[in-house]
Amino acid sequence: MGRDATPAEVKAWDIDVRPDFKGLPAGAGSVSLGETVWEGKCASCHGTFGESNEVFTPIIGGTTKADIASGRVKGLEEGKSIVPQKTTFMKVATLSTVWDYINRAMPWNAPKTLKTDEVYGVTAYLLNLAEIVPGDFTLSDKNIAEVQKRMPNRNGMAFYEPMWKVNGKGDVKNVACMKNCAVDPVVHSSLPAFARDAHGNIAEQNRVVGPVRGADTTKPEPKGPVGSGPAPKAGVVAAAASGDAAVKALLAANACTACHGVKNKIVGPGFNEIAAKYKGKADREAYLTGKIKAGGTGVWGSVPMPPQAQLSDADAKAMAQWIAAGTP
Repeated sequence: MGRDATPAEVKAWDIDVRPDFKGLPAGAGSVSLGETVWEGKCASCHGTFGESNEVFTPIIGGTTKADIASGRVKGLEEGKSIVPQKTTFMKVATLSTVWDYINRAMPWNAPKTLKTDEVYGVTAYLLNLAEIVPGDFTLSDKNIAEVQKRMPNRNGMAFYEPMWKVNGKGDVKNVACMKNCAVDPVVHSSLPAFARDAHGNIAEQNRVVGPVRGADTTKPEPKGPVGSGPAPKAGVVAAAASGDAAVKALLAANACTACHGVKNKIVGPGFNEIAAKYKGKADREAYLTGKIKAGGTGVWGSVPMPPQAQLSDADAKAMAQWIAAGTP
């Protein structure tokens, strides 16, 4: 069936770059070129200096000259914690990984649109920000292997030989649960109706052991009132309206606390900041209920809040009342 792929089709697909730099195309890009590309196409998500965590985990930060000399980032050693958040250049061991990912996946809204020299330039700019190369450096396929020798965590990758052998032993010593396994009864998130069966029956694609089974997408999803999303678990709304701990559990179950801290900004504002902003607003509970359900952007910055259509009106109202009250 079908036909052999043409050389052009294979070439378009076969773009990976190995740790030994096999597959790396010829080219070169300076730190200066990379800075220009970065400001136009990368800084909006990663910050001017690759340090922003507003959209993604920071790329730059947490490495030192001592790490460059040793090839092992001190902040990642067991028992050590000298930085509040692990960055890309703290963790990545191979420069080929950085080059390859930028080439195939960036910019976020237009992957594979960067020219080869621009990929070299952006990589050089990041290397300069990490103080691995100087500001007048030009990275190329000719010298990239030498730069690899200065990667801060180049010696941080562990090779566990048994995992590469068919009859090898794993790297854990836990006892597997193979019968009567506990199953997590809580649905932590749900697919939108239009995408529910886009990938077949999810239940048939999960292992028969472990805590997660996957939804049976051959059956309709249980619904509450029209447009309210999945029917809430018994007692969820009543519990949410009745106490601080229950509302916090509701917020956590719907991943609200992944973006909002109780007393600090994460991606979105802290709940205490929201309470303070709308303290004098007469209809603040109704307003916040609507914002929770509909989402939006522009009020607290450029990062959008996705709509939470899966929430029942009652659960959204319980959240809004708790936030508006400024509950700690």
